[in-house]
Formats: sequence, C-alpha cells, structure tokens
Amino acid sequence: MNDIAFAAPFAQPAGSPIRELFPYLSRPGMISFAGGYPSPGLLDGEGLAQSSARVFAQGGAAVLQYGATEGQPELREALARMSGDRGVVCEAADVLVTAGSQQAMDLLVRVFLEPGDTVCIETPAYPAAIQSLRLAGARIEPVPVDDAGLQVDALEAMLRNLPAARRPKLLYTVPTFSNPCGTLLSPQRREHLVRLAMEYGFLIIEDDPYGELIFAGAPVDSIFASGRRQAGDRNPVIYLSSLSKTVAPSLRVGWMVAPPDVLRRCAIAKQTMDLCTSPITQLVALDYLRSGRCPAAVQRAREEYRRRMRAMVDTLRQTLGDHIDAPEPGGGMFLWARLDRRLDPQALFQAAVQQGVLYVPGAAFYPAEPDHHTLRLSYAAPDCAAIVTGVGRLAQAVAASLDPANLTR
Repeated sequence: MNDIAFAAPFAQPAGSPIRELFPYLSRPGMISFAGGYPSPGLLDGEGLAQSSARVFAQGGAAVLQYGATEGQPELREALARMSGDRGVVCEAADVLVTAGSQQAMDLLVRVFLEPGDTVCIETPAYPAAIQSLRLAGARIEPVPVDDAGLQVDALEAMLRNLPAARRPKLLYTVPTFSNPCGTLLSPQRREHLVRLAMEYGFLIIEDDPYGELIFAGAPVDSIFASGRRQAGDRNPVIYLSSLSKTVAPSLRVGWMVAPPDVLRRCAIAKQTMDLCTSPITQLVALDYLRSGRCPAAVQRAREEYRRRMRAMVDTLRQTLGDHIDAPEPGGGMFLWARLDRRLDPQALFQAAVQQGVLYVPGAAFYPAEPDHHTLRLSYAAPDCAAIVTGVGRLAQAVAASLDPANLTR
C-alpha cells in the first residue's frame, strides 16, 4: 500500500481517545470510570427480548427486507411524540432515523461543511464530534464551558470579533447534562444562544442523548423549543437524540429533527452510507416504545444513576476533597473533575492504572490547548460498591503522585 495516497484527513488520523483506553479494561479487577456506557443491569433485556420475538412472529420475512432511508414511518411518529414531550414540537415528516445520534452529526457535517468552514463547539466537548469536524477539515472555534454550561457571553464576544468570512456555519452543543462536563445550560443562556444564531446566521446542533436522565425536578425546555418560540418556522436549531442511553446502545437508533430541505439532503447522504438504519432494530424499538415498559425503565435508571452519582461525589469529597474538585451534576452520566495543580496528570494516570482504576484524561475533550489538569469520571456502569472501591484506588494513586519526585515543576 506504500504507493497509494490516502485522502488528506486520513493520512495521519487520530483515533478515538476513549476507545484507545480499551486495552486497559482487560486487566483483571480493573474498575472503569472511563466509558460512557449505560449500566447493563438497567437495560430492560426482558422487554426487548419480548419485543424482538413479537417483531419476528408478527412480521415474518418482511422484517428482513430493506426499509426507507428516512426510517420506518410508525417509528418516526413515535419519535416525534417523544421529542414533543421534551418541547421539540414536530411531525413525523420532520424526523430522520439514524444509526445513533453520532451518524446524525456526521450527516450534518457532510451536507453543510467544506474544508475551511468555521464551526463553534463547546469546550470541553464530546470527542467524536471533534473528530468528525477535524476529518471534514473544519476550522474549529472552541467556546469555553463553565459549571453552568456553554458561556454564551464569551461566544458573543467571539462572534463580534470574527471577520464576516470566518463566521460559523454551525455550533455544536450538548446543553443538557453534557458529555463530558455534566452541565445544564440555563433557560436564559438557551434564549441568548438562539438570538445569537439568528443575528449571526449559524445553525445550532443540539445533541440531547442524556436529557431523559434528570435526577430531580422538571426537565428544562430544549434549545429547539426556544428557537421555535423566537423564530417560528425559521428555527435555527437542529435537534438530535438517541435511544442508546435509555433503551439499548446496540439498537443504534437515533434521530434528527430538522427542516425538510435539511432532512432531504441528509437522507441522500445517508443513502451512500448505509441505505437505511436497520429495519429490524427500528421495529424492535417501535414495539418496545409501544409496550409501555420504557417509562418505568427510564425512571429506574434515573434513580440508580442518582445513587451512583451521590456515591461518587460523596466519596471523592471525603477522600480527595483537597485534590479534586468535581461539581455535582443534576443528571446524565458524568462528573468533570479538576485536579490539584501540584499533581502531575500523566503520573496520576499511570498510578491509577497500576492501582486498578481507569478514567479519561481531560485532554481528550479539547480540540486545542487542553487543560491537562482535568478528567472525566462516569458513574453509570459500576455499581455503588465498585464506585467506592474505585475512588479509594484513585485516592491511593493521588497519594503516589504526590511523591515529591512526581510533582509538577
């Protein structure tokens, strides 16, 4: 293959920084806070097995055939109703079924961006979104995040200073219990963000895989809902979501809510990828949503993730309060932690692996100029006992890293 030239974005591509941690998971006894996987014990395997059986029993050979690129019509209707419960008022015709919300993001990148186009992205950010933009050759403009989410005032200052030719086409955000920070963008910031999109002419990609996993109180209206109030049919917000965190990742069922001209182009792009999202998994998802079991399963997940979050936050504060600051999230699957500046981040990671606990170093979530004194911890997969044990191992790693020979100079 030495005489074959790869396309420029793939000449020296960087893989997923999170998936590169997978070899550590094979070590005996390793406790992982690294992956963003839902807990297997909280997925309704029994209900999904029943749905699978009904799909094959009732559909016969027809379920083995290709399906519409846009998705199974009845599933689109069900996802439109589910979106409406979150303030995303739409019809089935406004929905495109995708192979997870990551494919929806990739479709939008393909239909909107040319090399050199500017995209704003909240930072720290979901690594796969960063990777998708890099491979498209986009000019990435990071927008800082604080404990209340994307700093919309900082975005406004950036937009004022950007030349017109470099203004963004898109802005990507996970505003509700974000990955990696677990933050929740306030209603005021959501309204302000929509106003900026209308003024400066960019589209907001609202990725919402975690919104259902709220621990207490009423859900916050989506940015899409704010855009609908302020702009009506000229709503600048495209909404993405997924069943991966609440029903089952293996179904690979996500969806996009967007205007007809966007959906048509994304459907054409999707035809060159996979023709259609697996009709079998779509039908299983549809049957499961119709079965009535999903709300109870989501509620169980909310309650258990809240317990696990509480175990992680409390144990961190008790054992590492002087060395790690991790604000408490109101939902989702993640804690974003800031390290004592005396700690050497690389030495800490190596010590943690030796102690048998794994996390994601924060540098993975920055498109540029990473803050190495940060890390992401997920409390979703391990149970409370494993969380307490794992944080104890992390405390031992911190103690080892504070050896004077390892202090940052």
